[in-house]
Amino acid sequence: MGVGNMAGNVQCGLCPRQCLIRPGQSGDCRIRVNLDGRLTAVTYGYPCSLHVDPIEKKPLYHFLPGSTTFSLATVGCTLHCLNCQNWEISQAAPDTVPAYEVLPDKIAALAQSYECASVSYTYTDPAAFYEYALDCSKAVREKKLRNILVTAGYISPRPFRELCNNVDAAHIDLKSMSDKFYRDICGGMLRPVLDSLLTAKSAGIWVEIIHLIIPTLNDSDADLKMLVRWVRENMGTDTPLHFSRFFPRYRMRNLPPTSEETLARARELALAEGIKYVYVGNLLKPEWSATYCPQCKKELIARTGYRVGVLQIKDGKCPQCGTQIAGVWK
Repeated sequence: MGVGNMAGNVQCGLCPRQCLIRPGQSGDCRIRVNLDGRLTAVTYGYPCSLHVDPIEKKPLYHFLPGSTTFSLATVGCTLHCLNCQNWEISQAAPDTVPAYEVLPDKIAALAQSYECASVSYTYTDPAAFYEYALDCSKAVREKKLRNILVTAGYISPRPFRELCNNVDAAHIDLKSMSDKFYRDICGGMLRPVLDSLLTAKSAGIWVEIIHLIIPTLNDSDADLKMLVRWVRENMGTDTPLHFSRFFPRYRMRNLPPTSEETLARARELALAEGIKYVYVGNLLKPEWSATYCPQCKKELIARTGYRVGVLQIKDGKCPQCGTQIAGVWK
């Protein structure tokens, strides 16, 4: 996906950076290379990571709970987050990480052979390995399986809309409501991420949002209220919101882990603002990962880590009071 010019340069239109790539060089993501005036994703068909995961690991809590998903990634990312937990592959060059040759049809067949209900494009970001994710998603659909994006949403609107046409669910990372945070911590901008969230919602796919709370950077009441209110007003109160605990990683080892008190405050704030389904991750506290009926407060799904207890949702409703529970349950 690129436009050439007389000098042999190619401008990539995949993400908001709009890299102008000289012959033989790569864009900012390191995996899109100008080869003889043609933009080529050199990781196409070469995932560096293949796993079968519980869908709760993504995390998705309202989409086929208790099922398994076939997860894949190539190296590369459209952002450069200082706290990235998968930096060994997301920030790597293609020739520095071992990879497997697995074309899209084989991905679909592998998912089916492992009896997975879905395929997840995850660990790095499918925005970077776009063509591969797109072709895999089409092959997966032919096998009657579901497609899931685990993404930071840093991608241009047109290619993202095309990808969403072949996707059933998305876990999207909203890191902050501050453009300065995105520029300083992630090397990007806020607006494209908000646009991706709105695009996913308008495409009709199931969306869950995760927000990593980092001490001193995005953990104030003002920060949290701004994010929660944007979610409420633009994505709706039925959109599950996951708060995640920060641990020192990569180039951000100078800050402490997020306190339990901060996570509790964020959860209560979101519930008070009307978000119906609020979760806390990276902290083994089952009552904060359980799904409750927003009307009668009955526990509908118990979770311990990635293990799911009895699913008490019947035909998408609470069996006690009949309230419709937002999600995709079968």
